[in-house]
Amino acid sequence: MTAPEGRFAIVVARFNQSITSRLLGGAVQTLVSRGVADDRIDVAWVPGAFEIPTVAAQMADSGRYAAVICLGAVIRGETTHDQHINRAVSTALAELGVRCGLPVLFGVLTCNTLEQAIVRSGGQLATTGKDIQQAHIGNKGIDCAEAALEMVDLMARLRETQTG
Repeated sequence: MTAPEGRFAIVVARFNQSITSRLLGGAVQTLVSRGVADDRIDVAWVPGAFEIPTVAAQMADSGRYAAVICLGAVIRGETTHDQHINRAVSTALAELGVRCGLPVLFGVLTCNTLEQAIVRSGGQLATTGKDIQQAHIGNKGIDCAEAALEMVDLMARLRETQTG
């Protein structure tokens, strides 16, 4: 698969930045290694995960992007606050993708501990699927960039079959 045309948006939360910057690094490195020019990747930093859908919607609605990759890290604390944030963000991003007909990737870590977040923002591509022996978690930023490229390609092929 060759690099798709168009630009890629990445919306990344500043909260838990030691984690989210690793997710961002993995996503950008993956896009560039697959042929997306660095100047076709726009990064928007937001204060926290809750703000991701607002900026993702603005970027998706602009018509400038082939995909919007959303990265953040919500780590469980002493209350159920994390559950409310996770539910709101995941629902909003899923609805945004359907409404815009655009790949909107959910790369928001929803972890119980900081250690889990560190593992999920590691430096390698994950082995996906829990049914694979010797699976490893890897970097969800890399996974999201790979999924974005695959979805952009799939949606382009679907458009071609519908029009021709």
